[in-house]
Amino acid sequence: MINLTTHQKNSITILIVLSICIVAFHVPPHFSLAIGLIIGLSVDNPIQKITKPITKYLLQVCVIGLGFGMDFMKVVDAGKTGILFTLITIFGALGLGLLLGKIFKVPSKITYLISCGTAICGGSAIAAVSPVMEADEKEISMAMATVFTLNAIALLLFPYIGHILGLSQHQFGLWSAIAIHDTSSVVGAAAAYGDEALTIATTIKLARALWIIPMVIITAMIYGKKAGVKSFPVFILLFVLASLANTYLNISKEVSSGIVSLSKSGLSITLLLIGANISIKNIRETGVKALLLGFLLWFILLIGTLLAVMNF
Repeated sequence: MINLTTHQKNSITILIVLSICIVAFHVPPHFSLAIGLIIGLSVDNPIQKITKPITKYLLQVCVIGLGFGMDFMKVVDAGKTGILFTLITIFGALGLGLLLGKIFKVPSKITYLISCGTAICGGSAIAAVSPVMEADEKEISMAMATVFTLNAIALLLFPYIGHILGLSQHQFGLWSAIAIHDTSSVVGAAAAYGDEALTIATTIKLARALWIIPMVIITAMIYGKKAGVKSFPVFILLFVLASLANTYLNISKEVSSGIVSLSKSGLSITLLLIGANISIKNIRETGVKALLLGFLLWFILLIGTLLAVMNF
């Protein structure tokens, strides 16, 4: 049984009330993240050990639920569209990240973790490769804090940039899937932009996340460690099955729409919790050089992919 302090109990109550309000008033994902950030940066979330595991699994459930609103053939087409971009940006981000790490003299393991997080899918990639390379808690937290800080910025800014530049739903979905680190932020930004953007972004991002497996194997070869299979993102397969079910099992529109609606509400709650997990302490511990490395690598990827999709 977990013994909670009064402060922790109050924090749980506040987050529950906010979650109910978010669902009741249909608060968009990016606003939910902003609310969470205000909480995390102002009072420092005292229940991170509780909320972090919740965000991981809640996100996966929500992504699976979104599959019930997607046509499988459109998912396949979107995946084909983004495969070349995926290959170029993954290996380009990894190579550039390792180079910038040497230039800024960032410790090699932190450089590798940030590069993997930027190249594939943020915190999930970092969590997958860190045990294989035996990164310590400080190295992992610095890489995670860098990625999550940039995720928060991306989720708030990308929809506005997309509208200012007049990006189509297809262009924005492709851009956000490639240039934003974590799946949660990709889905959140795309959901704020439109349903078509959400379909494309989710599909391409999940296909991109499958590269976690070869990345773990490559990391094991580099560091001479044994790679396990426990990092396989099973929820991606469940997302595909949900899309197949929606396309071929004649599920009623009311049922599929209800599942998708619940999933979008769950996504907003997830982003509230993710924002609440980011604190001033996390940002301070990241270190200026590591943050600069992560920002510059992400900015180059952001601009490069934006120029590419605008001419796509």
